[in-house]
Amino acid sequence: MLEKIIELTNLYIDSMPKKERKKYGQFFTSMETARFMASLYEIPIEKSCVTVLDAGAGSGILSCAFIEWVEQFDTIAEIELTCYENDENVLGLLQENLEYCKEHSTKKIKYSIHTENYITSQYLDFNCMIGGNPNSPKFDYVIGNPPYMKIPKNAPEATAMPEVCYGAPNMYFIFAAMGLFNLKDNGEMVYIIPRSWTSGAYFKRFRQYFLTEGRLEHIHLFVSRDKVFDKEDVLQETIIIKVRKTNTSPVQVKITSSKSNKDFDEITSLTVPYSLVVSGEDYYVYLVTDDEEVSVLKRLHQFNRTLPDIGVKMKTGLTVDFRNRDILRDEEEDGAIPLFYSQHIKQGKVQFPIQKEHEYVVTDQRGLMQDNKNYLFVKRFTAKEEPRRLQCGIYLAKNYPQYTKISTQNKINFIDGLLGEMSECLVYGLYVLFNSTLYDEYYRILNGSTQVNSTEVNSMPVPDMESIQEMGRKLMKTRDLSEKNCDLILEGYCG
Repeated sequence: MLEKIIELTNLYIDSMPKKERKKYGQFFTSMETARFMASLYEIPIEKSCVTVLDAGAGSGILSCAFIEWVEQFDTIAEIELTCYENDENVLGLLQENLEYCKEHSTKKIKYSIHTENYITSQYLDFNCMIGGNPNSPKFDYVIGNPPYMKIPKNAPEATAMPEVCYGAPNMYFIFAAMGLFNLKDNGEMVYIIPRSWTSGAYFKRFRQYFLTEGRLEHIHLFVSRDKVFDKEDVLQETIIIKVRKTNTSPVQVKITSSKSNKDFDEITSLTVPYSLVVSGEDYYVYLVTDDEEVSVLKRLHQFNRTLPDIGVKMKTGLTVDFRNRDILRDEEEDGAIPLFYSQHIKQGKVQFPIQKEHEYVVTDQRGLMQDNKNYLFVKRFTAKEEPRRLQCGIYLAKNYPQYTKISTQNKINFIDGLLGEMSECLVYGLYVLFNSTLYDEYYRILNGSTQVNSTEVNSMPVPDMESIQEMGRKLMKTRDLSEKNCDLILEGYCG
């Protein structure tokens, strides 16, 4: 059954310009992925009829996969399917495919296609507003591959769901939030979505809603970033999640992984305590793939402080160089101050100058200058293939006594004292943390991107101030800034 739907969908993809599909955020699910997603549902034997919602149904691949999965359960006699799709280009194909499923299924299939906007058509219901339906339809199951596209913060879909939106949101998590709303209590939702929502301040509202109203039961990770969607050139960290609508947390979460969308028969599987996967007041989701990564979380989660808790904070560099070309200088001159880039971080220290262009700025803008004092500089961006995500360098003001002010380019982060200048031993101690294998692995689990986000770093667990300073003194004594030595020093504090 599904093979035919895929065949017709591929003909549609070949006929429809990519630009047109991109307008709707369309990326069609592969046959193997669709079948795997459907297989995650638990089908009750005591029911004869089940209801399912497919929002952003596209050509109906996931709907068909669900029907195909339910075929094996003899007790189920009827499937009531509700689809939302407002792309006129694909509506005809969706209708054709659902008719095909209806004709070839052993079950009684009742389906409806809603062409109105999935989000805005329900905003009164979602927000419990006057005119809304207090008894809006709820479903046993929700399945979806939602549109992946950023929208303005004032877009109708964003303003319809203020509880979950912050800034300029992405449609995929708005769909996920509404999907959970559409579930019956104890109902199950399976979605394929980017992993970006699992951390960071940008998605905090969504996580708070999503992981309060529902609970994760299964997470599937794809090792490959570009082999998830057939016939599509998509570079995206993508995951499959199964969520149950309940306020009772499971004891454990099942985490599986595969290399691509073709090898679900070769998945690796891991069972992890729920409290370890979903953690903290920000509801971060830690995507571990093996026992080693579980050990990393356990070792660091024994610390109950963060950088702001101990009086320091990571901030992002001040100067966007391409927006301030008029103040950039290649050579030192009267009134010029150093502008530090990620290239100045070398072998654990900050080296300046390095005969790089635009190493100096001449400015009187307070927002582009900071006091010349002790910092830990951390690269904000690294390449995917680099062995470390956290790359840092010690900056000591005493090495540059000729300056009262300096500047930092916004492609680096810096850790600064909140109430005063950090001591040298504190800077060295922070270096021990951020140059260790343990913290680098922790950050990779927390964030799958190549960007080091200050919000996420500020939420990471750290030892108390005294312990960090002790680490710093040990590092200063050995004068060995290697990762191996940092690991050795840190080992004595987190076992």
